[in-house]
Amino acid sequence: EVQLVESGGGSVQAGGSLRLSCKTSGFTLTDTDMGWFRQAPGDECELVSRIYSGGRIYNRYSGEGRFTISRDNVKNTVYLQMNNLKPEDTAVYHCSAVVGSLWYPDPCRGRGQGTQVTVSS
Repeated sequence: EVQLVESGGGSVQAGGSLRLSCKTSGFTLTDTDMGWFRQAPGDECELVSRIYSGGRIYNRYSGEGRFTISRDNVKNTVYLQMNNLKPEDTAVYHCSAVVGSLWYPDPCRGRGQGTQVTVSS
């Protein structure tokens, strides 16, 4: 059974950092594309960063250099390092895996646990 458990969210002031973790089980991490999504109330769900099975990385905000996705194949964990956080980064962050060409759990339908990130100014 595919399981993803997010952690690491919290409340920080603008300019602070957080590292989100996504502990995975039930599949081979190195064979699977992983992504971090976020959704704030009233906003669209968006893919923040993706790490492909081969290691290639997509970062929605690559120009800012604030978010870094990585994975630890031994710990079966995917991370999202977030630096210089801004109030607009406030959202629930979801970790998802590509299973059978679809994101699982569906991050844009409120599925999955998620972890809340709140950034105050």
